Amino acid sequence: MNIYVLLKQTFDTEERIVIQDGEVSDDGVKYVINPYDEYAVEEALRQKEQHGGNITVLSIGPERTAEALRTALAMGADDAVLITDERIPSDEFSVSKVLAAYLEKQSYDLILGGNFSVDSGGGQVAVRVARLLGIPHTSSITKLEINGTQAAAQRDAEGDTESLIVTLPAVFTAQQGLNEPRYPSLPGIMKAKKKPFQTLTLDDVGISEADLAARTKRVSLTLPPARKAGQILKGDLPQQAAELVQLLRTEAKLI
Repeated sequence: MNIYVLLKQTFDTEERIVIQDGEVSDDGVKYVINPYDEYAVEEALRQKEQHGGNITVLSIGPERTAEALRTALAMGADDAVLITDERIPSDEFSVSKVLAAYLEKQSYDLILGGNFSVDSGGGQVAVRVARLLGIPHTSSITKLEINGTQAAAQRDAEGDTESLIVTLPAVFTAQQGLNEPRYPSLPGIMKAKKKPFQTLTLDDVGISEADLAARTKRVSLTLPPARKAGQILKGDLPQQAAELVQLLRTEAKLI
């Protein structure tokens, strides 16, 4: 089974966000595999352990993204492909077009990705790739079982669970709870250095810059306003309740 994992490198979620000149500053920031993409990598490894095959991790981003791909290789993926080109906009439409252009020339049975990326939160790339490739997709899965050309998936549906049967090839995006990602082992880290790693540009993929015009544009980027200090209500319970109602009405405008 040929498995592809769509992977993105993002800020470590524990990093402090600093905005300079309307952009997030990456000075001294640690980058990691997007946490939801880690679930996708782990699921690919588990499916390979059951059914055999090959796992390719695929990403678009700057050259530093290679670090995230090598981490996935150390976890157990077989090879990696990094498409890096300054002509690719960060817009999710543009990114999905490039990924689909690459994938349509490959042989794939299963494509996995994260439910969304923690930096942009759009959750559109994998779904758009499925649409462009003309194959089914299921998002936010919490369980995946494959039997031949059929996949039984359970997905998170706003607090409930949906069960679906999907014909492969198909795209699935991983939700928290699908699995527990493994840590790269020392032997895995050493082996990762020798695994195939391709670095491509738009010219290699065979898609032109004209086909990638962004469909969205970020107008501004600001941090949320600082939270105000909390208030401690004094007096007996009836007095506190009366003051709380008054504050909700006059300050919070909730009632």
